[in-house]
Amino acid sequence: MNAVQDPHAVPATGLPDAQTVLSVRHWDDRLFSFRVTRPQSFRFRSGEFVMIGLPGEGGKPVLRAYSIASPFWDEELEFYSIKVPDGPLTSRLQKIRPGDQVIVRTKATGTLVLDALLPGRTLWMISTGTGVAPFASLMREPETYEKFGTVILTQTCRNLSELDYGADLHRRLLEDPLVGEEAAAKFRRYATTTREPSERMGRITDLIENGKVFEDLALPPFDPACDRVMICGSMGLNLDLKRILEARGFAEGANSRPGEYVVERAFVD
Repeated sequence: MNAVQDPHAVPATGLPDAQTVLSVRHWDDRLFSFRVTRPQSFRFRSGEFVMIGLPGEGGKPVLRAYSIASPFWDEELEFYSIKVPDGPLTSRLQKIRPGDQVIVRTKATGTLVLDALLPGRTLWMISTGTGVAPFASLMREPETYEKFGTVILTQTCRNLSELDYGADLHRRLLEDPLVGEEAAAKFRRYATTTREPSERMGRITDLIENGKVFEDLALPPFDPACDRVMICGSMGLNLDLKRILEARGFAEGANSRPGEYVVERAFVD
């Protein structure tokens, strides 16, 4: 079935910024990832996001901010999404198939970029749910390993199946011909669940405040002199971590003013 015949698909012609879906993978009944063609002239920094979407009623596009999960050098664009049954976009986006088309605006932006951080020794990338997406890009970015001696990705989800995408990212990272060798020496993944029993359980904010995450990783507590932190998750996580970090002397960074931590505020429905 091609994109024109499929009732959920985007028309293959006459759509500005249309890109072709190359592959789709459903990780469980709530999460999926997909890859699309990349516009030839499109440039972005690893960790940035773009607006993507589908046509809505009357042809007006329904767009949402999505972090690009592929690194800047990838020839394709990857995205990772939650499925919201009644979501204006994801209720339809979750039905895409290879050959369909989606809208990808070509203006990338965001604060989860290495340029917004001061030099440091350890990089912490803290995520919940689909907030792992920008870090999927940054963990395959060669500059990440040039700038930091240790790179830690934390991901907290309710259930084990929601951690599968992150586990697959880790596996692919170690096989990556560009950064795999450095990642094997510098990268560490710390995954926890909050509902389904697993090897590690608990909200990452609790594990930071009670010190267990540092104990588990055999690392000292956060220190603004050497640690740099990137945050991408729910609004609750963002606010809790801002409070935790600023109480320890961390200053928020931006593209125009690098600091010790950065947080992303763009969300999908």
